[in-house]
Amino acid sequence: MPEGDNVWQAATRMHAALAGKRLAQTDFRVPAFATLDLAGWTVLEVVSRGKHLLHRLTPPEAADPSAGSAPLSIHSHLKMEGSWQVYGNGERWRKPAHTARAVLRAEDGTSAVGFSLGVLEVIPTAEEHSVVGHLGPDLLGPDWDPDAAEANLRAQPERPIGLALLDQRNLAGVGNIYRNEVCFLMRVHPATPVSAVPDLPGLVAMAQRLLEVNRNRGARNTTGGFGPRGDSWVYGRAGQPCRRCRTRIQHGLLGEPSVAASSGAAVQRERDIYFCPRCQPAPQGWSSERAS
Repeated sequence: MPEGDNVWQAATRMHAALAGKRLAQTDFRVPAFATLDLAGWTVLEVVSRGKHLLHRLTPPEAADPSAGSAPLSIHSHLKMEGSWQVYGNGERWRKPAHTARAVLRAEDGTSAVGFSLGVLEVIPTAEEHSVVGHLGPDLLGPDWDPDAAEANLRAQPERPIGLALLDQRNLAGVGNIYRNEVCFLMRVHPATPVSAVPDLPGLVAMAQRLLEVNRNRGARNTTGGFGPRGDSWVYGRAGQPCRRCRTRIQHGLLGEPSVAASSGAAVQRERDIYFCPRCQPAPQGWSSERAS
């Protein structure tokens, strides 16, 4: 499940492999950009913005500068199953070819291939704000601002903290794994209203710290120990003993209504939560019948 640290790692790998290189071939396997050819364009940089990726390209040099094109950005989002992989010249792909959505091959043979991308589009670099401008401060970005992130969370005081953390408009980069782990470490049940979180600045700092320490790791680990299977405190551990108090970890669903694009009707979108009922007491009124 890609989260902010995975996306940062992908951007770092591709920047190291492609930055400053001219593209020999591009292949966009989505209808809207299937005929777009960016051969001759140069990769300026690859950056992450929360869970979004941006390949920034500069156009080929034109004999007549006035005929040149404006810089472009390849914008992608991994969603649940997407990934970008880097390959050397002639190296065999490690994922099925039919899942490839974008292929960028540099003149030296290095390639970046995007598989099962949830979002893929090419936009003018000057218009990047239209796709990432809504995001809150990036936990792993140069714009990280804990005060702004805290203020964003406090703007909806009655919203459950477990939902507010997933809202990328508040702070960018937290996914379902980190929101469960952060809540456990701060001894806060995910259904707790933002206004009832005892140490919101500490919770924001913990989220940033977890992503920071994991961004250079090959495998995510939020515990710092417990052997080869000790990579999480609560996430994915329903029915297992709490690593703090040995109480059985519970699993539940937490969601809020959203509007379905097709019908305009309100639908309930729920995500998995994991918690220790002793270390993270549920707020009054939260139904234990939804937990297992």
